Amino acid sequence: MQVVIAGGHGKIALSVEKLLHQRGDTAIGLIRNPEHAGDLEAIGARPVVLDLERASVEDVATVLDGADAVVFAAGAGPGSGAARKQTVDRDAAILLADAAEAAGVGRYVAISSMGADAEAPDDAGDPVFVAYLRAKGAADDALRSRSALSTTIVRPGRLTDDAGVGRVRIADSTGYGAIPREDVAAVLVAVLDEPATGGKTFELVGGDTPVAEAIEALAS
Repeated sequence: MQVVIAGGHGKIALSVEKLLHQRGDTAIGLIRNPEHAGDLEAIGARPVVLDLERASVEDVATVLDGADAVVFAAGAGPGSGAARKQTVDRDAAILLADAAEAAGVGRYVAISSMGADAEAPDDAGDPVFVAYLRAKGAADDALRSRSALSTTIVRPGRLTDDAGVGRVRIADSTGYGAIPREDVAAVLVAVLDEPATGGKTFELVGGDTPVAEAIEALAS
């Protein structure tokens, strides 16, 4: 399997790339900063320098040629303002979908956010966080509308850097909770392996169910 990961230097993305490489798949990570290329190469991923805030659909589609799936793991990140929530968390996710369709890549997996909602109320948090929830929600809505894409949207709870334990809880609504980034990565790879998770949107937190069993139940 050849998978292109947007936001390829993020912590979850690096874990996904490492898992894919370890089992013999090809992981291509899209990065903005060429200085990050060595980190991807060290775990067996192939870096491609491409800024999704500046790239065209054709630019991205060229990179996606021959891919089996794409993963959107990009984000404006902490410290960014409301404007970049729109240009990265919303617009870049949609750009990747446009490029996937143009390149004939039918599988799309996106990391969203618990509480993502294009109509998130003003009192859902500080203005930047509200902009983030709205951007993620708008992206999710746009992705779900693509009939040419089999899309899975994963909405994790609070992310931690704890070591993954391989046990999770997946549901339409899990309630608030935390989850190690390594376990999110394991779920993303398992989702890529299970076509029947296409069309699903779910929340994800730490739990008691092994990842493989949780994905099997989701797909059934």
